[in-house]
Order: sequence, then C-alpha cells, then structure tokens
Amino acid sequence: MATKAKNVINENTSLLSLTGPMFFELLLIICLNNIDTLMLGHYSVNAVGAVGNANQLMSLVILMFNIIATATSVVVAQYLGAKEHKKMNTIYTLAFGFNLVIGVLLSICLVLFKEPYMNLINVPDIMRADAAVYTNLVGGCLFLQACYNVMVQILRCNGYTKVGMYISLIVNVINICGNYLFLYGPLSGLNFGVKGVAISTVVARTVALLVALVVFFRKKIGRIAVRYIIPFPKRLLFKMINIGIPSAGENVSYSLYQLVLLSFINSMGNDAVNAKVFCQSLISFAIVFSNSAAMATQIITGHLVGAGKEEAAYKRVFQTLKISMPVTIGIAVINWLICPYTLRFFTDNESIIRVGCYIMFVDIFIEIGRCLNLTFVNSLKAAGDCMYPLIIGLITMWGFGVTVGYGLGIFFGLGVAGVFAGTACDEIIRGLIVMRHWTKRKWIGKKVVE
Repeated sequence: MATKAKNVINENTSLLSLTGPMFFELLLIICLNNIDTLMLGHYSVNAVGAVGNANQLMSLVILMFNIIATATSVVVAQYLGAKEHKKMNTIYTLAFGFNLVIGVLLSICLVLFKEPYMNLINVPDIMRADAAVYTNLVGGCLFLQACYNVMVQILRCNGYTKVGMYISLIVNVINICGNYLFLYGPLSGLNFGVKGVAISTVVARTVALLVALVVFFRKKIGRIAVRYIIPFPKRLLFKMINIGIPSAGENVSYSLYQLVLLSFINSMGNDAVNAKVFCQSLISFAIVFSNSAAMATQIITGHLVGAGKEEAAYKRVFQTLKISMPVTIGIAVINWLICPYTLRFFTDNESIIRVGCYIMFVDIFIEIGRCLNLTFVNSLKAAGDCMYPLIIGLITMWGFGVTVGYGLGIFFGLGVAGVFAGTACDEIIRGLIVMRHWTKRKWIGKKVVE
C-alpha cells in the first residue's frame, strides 16, 4: 500500500516553495547545455555539429516519452488531491513500466535506423562517424531518460521538487568533469572525443535515475512492482494516453513551427541566423521563472482539482499570474536594456548586435504572451482539459505565428525582428484565448480521478 505523501499540497501551499527548486533546476539545465556546447566547441567545431544532429533526433524521441510523463503529473496530482492513496502504486508502476518498455524499444530503433536518419537530414560526411557513435551510446541508453522523466514528475507531485534541483546539480558536475577528463584531462590520450562526451552523458543519466529511485523508496512515497498492474489496468493506461497525446501533439507542432520560422530566418543571411542563435541564449534565461512558476501551479492545481476544490484552483492560477507576470516582464526589459553589452560576449559584429537589440525588444511582448500561455495551459492540463490547448495552439501557431512572421519578416522586409513579431502575435493571442477559457470554467468536470 502506498504511503501517504508527507508533503501535503493544497490551497495554502506557497508558490515559491515549489517554484524555487524548479527554477534552479531549469537554470542548471540551461547552463549544462551551454557548457557542453562550449567545451565541445573548443575541442572541435565538427564535434558540435555531429552531437547537434544526433540530439535533434533524440529530442523528438524524448517527446514520445513525455506522453506518459505529462500524463503522470496530471494523474498523480489529482489522485493525491482526492486522497486515493490505495491506487497510487498502480499508477506509479504503470507509468514507470510503460515508459521503460517504450524507452527500450525506441532506444533500439535509434541504434538500428540512425543511418537512414542521417541520410534524410543530409548530415555532412565529416560529422557522420561522430554522430553515429553518439547515437549508439546516448540513443541506445535513452530509456534511462524515459524512466527519469516519469520519476521526476512523481517526486514533484508528491512535493519533492528540490530533488530535481539536486539531481540537476549532480548531472552538471558529472557532465563537466567527464567532458574535461575525456577532452582535455588525463583520459584525453584515449582520443575518445565525442565518444567520451557520450559516456559522460550516459553515466550522468544513470546516476540521475538511480538518485530519483532511491529518494522514491527511501521517502516511502510508494512502491513499483509487477503485482500492482495485475490484472492490467487498461482503462487507466488509456486515460493517461488520452492526456499525454494532446500535450505531445502540441509540443511536436511547436517544434515544427519553430523549424518553419528558422527556415525564414535562414533565408536572411548569416548575420540574421547568428543574431537569432545568440539572442535565443539570452532569452532562455527570461523563460525560466515563468516556466517554473507554471510548473508549480500545475502541481497545485492538479491537487486542488482532484480534491474537488475547483474554485480554489481557479483563484490560485490568477494569484500565480500576479507574481509571474511582473517578474517575467522585468527580466525581459532588463534583458533588452543590457543586450548591447551581453551580446558582445558572443560577437563583436555590430550588424549582429543591432539586429539582436531589435529581437530583444520584441521578446518583451513574446514573454508577456508566453507567461499567459504557460500559466493557463499548464493549469488546464492539470485539470484534465488537454485537448483545448492543442487545438488553439495549432490555430494560432500556424494561423498567426507563421503568417505574420512571414509577412513582416520577409514580405515587408523587417527581417528577424519581423519573424519574432509573428511569434509575439501567436503567444499573446493564444494566451488571451486560453485565459478566457479558464475564466469561463469550461475545464470543470474534466478531471481524471473518479
């Protein structure tokens, strides 16, 4: 029998108590990505390209894992809120087991079909060997990430948000030390290069999963065993898939939407592309607070909806917005004001810096819309209303983001800033629509707990 969570989450739970750890967790992930690129870049530019091409495929596969991981966060939060503790072990076992099986199958597919993928996206010959090695090692062990994604959602929904932060810190240390050892340190004589970086990544992900499992069992959050899914809970699995697929569909659509916008920018020349890449690094820091606050609100909302406290959930989301919106706007404005200086960390090219300043100004409006989106979309998902965000996302991304971005950026010649203005249009319109949907309370009655 699952042990009742010690960390009780209800309408009195402090937003910052959940947001803080997840804020630092996301910040550490961003730092890790930048450090990885920096260390590889000093070793070999071709190595960066090889790993980038391999990661492009794996990022799409990880979206598949998030079908169940996203559903886990919704189902666990609602069932805990409803105090249905007897069913928790079944949920934990089903989520972990399903992602483990799917993870192993997709990991095998990555290894077997890497060559056709590299042919499809025209990976340069000089990068192919490294891309293949990285895919074999990291892709072959991607099931570790599938299992970790589920475990970290379980821990968060039980109130253990600090665990993810500590794990991210451990992963950072392992990755940095491993990269250094294989690229520049005592093990550099092995000439492993990208293979060494892949080994560091696999070791870090293994440790991350083990730590998450140790905390899960040590804190007596629940149990994971085959007996909890006998007879097999098909109805519960279908519930989780019905929650997860719309969320995954929204993420896939967003990824494709970003690729289309990137193709617009690619047609504008090297300075435009570089300005976009450099600004994206700065913008990633502006997103962290609104994203972590939205994730925390999703957990609280799920618990409240599961407990039948829909009115408390309704009010709590607006309380979050009162905190996250001013902070987000403040960070975006500061980002714009200091970008003439921060962009010089990346380049001395005045043309790129000038374009970058326009981008960072437009990003203020993007972040306003994104804050609305993250807050209300996450809350709708927590309430079990997952299809509405997908439908609205498809309409605004492709109906406003792409068309306005093309019109302003290419047709009217406003360049990258025009493309970003299309994104701002999409984010703000979508944000206002989902906020209206939340205020209409049309999500009430869609919870998954019976």
